[in-house]
Formats: sequence, structure tokens, C-alpha cells
Amino acid sequence: MKRAGQASFTENHTRTGSAPTTTVSLSRMSESVQQSSAEPILVEGETCWRKVRADRAAFIVDAADYFAAAKEAILGAQKSVYLIGWEFDLEIELTRGSRHARAPDQLRKFINHVVTLRPDLEIYILQWDGAMLFNIARQFGSWLLLKMQAKPNIHFRLDSQHPAGACHHQKIVVIDDVVAFCGGIDMTSGRWDTSDHLSGNEKRKEDGKAPMPWHDMTLAVEGEAAKALGELARWRWKNATGEELPVPNRTSTIWPSQLTADCFNVTLGIARTRPSYGDLEEIREIEQLWKQAIGSARHSIYIENQFLSSGRIADALKEKLEESDGPEIVIVLPSSAESWLESEAMDSARALIISDLREADRYNRLGIYHPVNASGDHIYVHAKLLIVDDRFIRIGSSNMSGRSMTLDTECDLAMETEGQPFVQETIAALRKKLLAEHLGKSVQIIEAELERCSGSMLQVIERVRCESGPTLQELHPQELNIMEAALARSRLMDPEEPIKPSKRLFGSARRAAKQNRILLAAGVTALGITAARAWRISSRRH
Repeated sequence: MKRAGQASFTENHTRTGSAPTTTVSLSRMSESVQQSSAEPILVEGETCWRKVRADRAAFIVDAADYFAAAKEAILGAQKSVYLIGWEFDLEIELTRGSRHARAPDQLRKFINHVVTLRPDLEIYILQWDGAMLFNIARQFGSWLLLKMQAKPNIHFRLDSQHPAGACHHQKIVVIDDVVAFCGGIDMTSGRWDTSDHLSGNEKRKEDGKAPMPWHDMTLAVEGEAAKALGELARWRWKNATGEELPVPNRTSTIWPSQLTADCFNVTLGIARTRPSYGDLEEIREIEQLWKQAIGSARHSIYIENQFLSSGRIADALKEKLEESDGPEIVIVLPSSAESWLESEAMDSARALIISDLREADRYNRLGIYHPVNASGDHIYVHAKLLIVDDRFIRIGSSNMSGRSMTLDTECDLAMETEGQPFVQETIAALRKKLLAEHLGKSVQIIEAELERCSGSMLQVIERVRCESGPTLQELHPQELNIMEAALARSRLMDPEEPIKPSKRLFGSARRAAKQNRILLAAGVTALGITAARAWRISSRRH
């Protein structure tokens, strides 16, 4: 993967006890507010759907705090609760016995409890229909119990309004149009975790097993921003079911008592991805937002994401690396995809992109890492975060994948400083908090190291990280064989454009029924993956 005569990322960043040299002289965080004269990133109709005010906003790291905050907010609901998601597991426990002992902790029993307390409350649960197929035994059984036990004011629907191969990936919770949560955390199994990400945490056990440590993020908002997300949720429900929901009328707050707001009276942008389907035109605000934000970077780009397979995002990052005075870039990813199917389809594309980015990193300004916990176990990164120069941040459901930009429904929230120092300080504080979590150090140590290293994240990471966890380790994708590289380049599982069967399948598939097209696509994909895996096994044997 390395060209002759070119040093690899590892060779450029040797662990000799001193930090790598970077050509970027980063200003201290407080000085980046001077960039407020730059062109705005959030533009309605281009990089976002709408710009709205949030009376309060709070960044929530990891699902333990999110589930607790959502539970408290739902307990205060009077008129409506919208749960819009990729998947819901109604059997999960929300707070694992730590808070709100007066209410049931299992999600299914909890929502029944809430509507029993408030007969006028309506709860609407909208889930992507494909999630039911992925885990049909658990999903169908849980859904059947809900139907048998639920009050008539609990409504559960599966959303099938999407093109073949697409999914509904938005993760939104709205309570009375007053408080809302939007980000990357699904209310499903395997997500609950604390920021310690301890292996063997008894509270994390589900069905007698402890899932892999899981890192995730979401954003809580209050006020106009919550009302706008409520409007989006009602549109989703109507599009899926044909039913128009009433707009709740509530002015009193239900902000969770244990949730500390990070900022007040700020402007947020709501960005979406929606594929063309039926009479609906496509929306690609999120793709434009990612590219515009990366393109505006001067000093630093910090990313946490589940995937790195979008060619367009990779091109934007590569352009910044090729600038002689461009920003340093730190990317935190999982060590590998969650399932073998994702691994073959997405990790292969990631390996190609990482090779290209490191090849373009002639000024030594790139660091790509994966986190491990205190036991040395891999932490799965599911967060979807982008921070640019501490003056812009986006959190949402979109991954750095082709399908998040074109094929799946997504929703992100973004914020820029607009000349407000307190917003920039809030973004900087979150970035330091995340570095501290991943490196197993206090925020104070990270702040001192940033001061010592003139703000360079790369130098701090290389100075602080150690062989044992919790820490960040350099990510080294395995070399691809011919079949894996071909599968990655085909983009069959992660298209950069909406799927058009006439281009992707054999001519006979054009005349096939929709069901047959899906089966054929699945067969072709399985054949390619099987061949790639067989090739790798054969290569190992020889």
C-alpha cells in the first residue's frame, strides 16, 4: 500500500519519546474566535434545512447519561413523545438501577408506566422496517408483548418508505416539542455504557453477556430547536403512516435535572439526508455540511466516527493534508467494523482511504487512532462527531460513508461560534474532555499538554498515549487482497450515488420485481464477500 521511497505513517511518527514535528503552529483555543470573519458554514437550503435557537444545549457522551436524561424527560411528558430510530430494543434497561427507581427501568414497561400515569399522553415509536429482519426473534417477541400489554395511546410503526437497500438512520427523541435529543445513540441493546468503558461491567450485561465497550454521543436541546425536531418527527410519521399528528402546545420546561447545559441561547443548524423516493426529492444537506466544514479548517480537525468509507469526505480531507499550511487532522475510529459483513464491505474501503490519506500526509499532520480500555479491549466507536478549529461542531446520525450522504435518512445538529467566545470555549472543552477520556488522563493534564505543545493534538497524543489502556492506538488496517480491493471499489454496499439497479445488476434484473432485485443484489454481494474471504483464507494457507 506504500509507494517506493515514501515513509509510512508509523515511520513518520516513531515512538521515540518525543512528539512528531508538525509544520502547523496552532493558536491557543481562545484566539480562534478571530476567525469569525470567515464565511459562515451553516447556510439554510445548502448546508442545513433550518437554523433555529436552542435555549439550552448539552453534549451527552455515552449512553448511560443519555438514557437517564431521556427517561427523566419522558417522565415529565404531558402531550406527546416521539421516538424515531434505526432500531429500538424494548427489552433494554435504561438506567440499570441507578436513577428513577420509582419507575420501571425496562423500556417496554417504562412507556406503559408513563401512559398509565398520564392517560392524555401519546407515545409514537417509528422504527426502520429492516431492523426487525436483522434480529427478528428478539424484535418480534418484544413487539408482540408491547401489542399485548400496551395502552391504546402507545403507537408502534415500522417505516418502509425508503428505496431498496436504504435504511432510516435518524435517531431522534422529542418530548412535547420542548426538549429533544438528536445524535448517534440508538435505544437498543449493546449501547448502554459509561465513559470508563470497563470490560466486564456487570451493569452492561444483557442476556447474561457483556457486549463490547461502546463509545457514543448525542445532543440535548431545548426550545425552538426541539420544536423543529418535533416537526421533522411528525413529517416522518405522516410519510410512513399517512397519519397527521397534532402539534403539542406546552411552554413549561422539562429539562432533565441531572443534565448540565453546556451553552445557552445558541443557534443550531439542522441538516438532513433523504434519498429520492416516489414523489420525494433527494436532500443532501449533510454531505454539503461535511465538505464545507472540512474545507473551512485552518488549524485543526477532530473526528470521531464509525466508518471512513466516503470517497467525497476522503477527498476533502486529502485536500487539506496537501496544503502546506493546512490543519492537523485527528480521526478516532473503531479498530474494525461491528459485524463480518460490515468488515468486508466497509473496512476494505476504509483501508484504501487510509492508505491514500497517509500517502498525502507529506507534512505529518494526520493521526488515525482507535481506543482501547484499561483492560486493553477495543472500544467500539459509534459516535459521529466533527469539530473544526473549535469554532464549528456537528453531532448526529451520519457516518463518513457514502450511504449517509445519499441513500439513508439522516439528521445532524451543528453549531458555529458566530463570534461568540463562550460557544468556542464550549466546543474546545468537549474536545479536551474526549481526548482525556480516550487517553485515560484528566482534563487538566490534557489542557497542560496542549499548552506545552502549542495546541497540537497530535503532539499531545503522542506524548501522552501509552502501550496499555485506556489509550489511543494507531490504526493499521490489514492489507487487502485483490478480491477485497475489488469489492471495496465496487461500492456495492456503500454507494456514493443513489442505487440504480440497472447500473449495478445484470440486465435481466431490470425487468425483475422489486423483491427479486433485492434477492439478486444480496446474492451478488454474498458471492463477492465469500470470494474475498476465501481468497484471504487461501492466501494465509500459502
